[in-house]
Amino acid sequence: MIYFDYNATAPVMRQAREAWLEATERIHGNPSSPHAFGVAAHRAMTEAREKLAHFLGCHPLDLIWTSGATEANNLLLHHFAQTLDAKSEVWISAIEHPSVHDAAKHYFDQRAKLIPVTYAGVVDVEWLTAELADTRPGLVAVMAANNETGVIQPWREILAICQAYEVPFFSDAVQWIGKLPAKGLGDCDYLTGAAHKFGGPRGVGFLKVPHQSRVQSLLWGGKQERGQRAGTENIPIIVALLAALEAREKQLAEGHHQTRAEWKEKFEKLLLRQVPDSTVVGTGTPRLWNTVSALMPAGGQQRWVTRLDKAGFAVSTGSACTTGKEEPSHVLSAMGYKAGQVTQVLRFSSGWETTAADWEALEKGLVKVYAEVHHGK
Repeated sequence: MIYFDYNATAPVMRQAREAWLEATERIHGNPSSPHAFGVAAHRAMTEAREKLAHFLGCHPLDLIWTSGATEANNLLLHHFAQTLDAKSEVWISAIEHPSVHDAAKHYFDQRAKLIPVTYAGVVDVEWLTAELADTRPGLVAVMAANNETGVIQPWREILAICQAYEVPFFSDAVQWIGKLPAKGLGDCDYLTGAAHKFGGPRGVGFLKVPHQSRVQSLLWGGKQERGQRAGTENIPIIVALLAALEAREKQLAEGHHQTRAEWKEKFEKLLLRQVPDSTVVGTGTPRLWNTVSALMPAGGQQRWVTRLDKAGFAVSTGSACTTGKEEPSHVLSAMGYKAGQVTQVLRFSSGWETTAADWEALEKGLVKVYAEVHHGK
């Protein structure tokens, strides 16, 4: 079975497994305990915080450990719901991950305003600039790269615009970190990430908050994370997160992602040539080197997924967090695709371990399945 669902979760890489095992065997204490075991655990956690801050380009005390990006996103929106006045709006891009989109709707209801995107899946910067000239929301949220389409968002440009209007800016960088260099992301006022998207363990992520301020905890309990996130920190998986990120940043520095982008581009060309009526979403727009969102010929998403699974390929229909829902992708709907088109999308997302041969095999597998579906087999 060849895995093409890395945007949902990536297999834990060797460096992360080894770091987790070593930390599990070596670090026994609670980092809040005053004895030597606790001091050792706190030291390991501090070192990990400092390393992550170095990669992002922020202060170590800006970082709060969480159980993942979903918790981090909810924690931040909970905080703004508690601290903004009753009339303030939050503006989020129309293509945000459900953990941002749904949390914003829950906490702010009609005060959660959607920022439109273009047909290419890019946030409409002109619209945002014009609206900010007249209105100041309490928060602007735009993800760094979309989880379904791989389309890279102009977060640096939007950050500069928000700074000019003195509006806090938040970016969900889950799909960016580990695939593109993290340096500079720390400039965002608020930032979230998760280890399991780039080869770290599940169950650990972070929220970046300016250390001069504080967020109101979503959880009641202890005073961990400077009183901003209750619960004993899981030191082994925090250490493993950093081991994975260090390995990915090294690969990025050596330019290995550029070669992988070429493999993906070759796949897209062959797909469009060999499978009639297929379309690649976001063509001509900067996208992650690992992600292809494609509208496939009629036949039904689940039929394609099932047949590809039997042929030895694990692919998805979009965000793993929407699995089981009957609603079509809100991302493609926001981009202007019609309801009938949205139900034809498949997502192929590779990882650092994916080879050129894997992409070639996927293309041949799609051609074979197309022939079966087209001829009603």
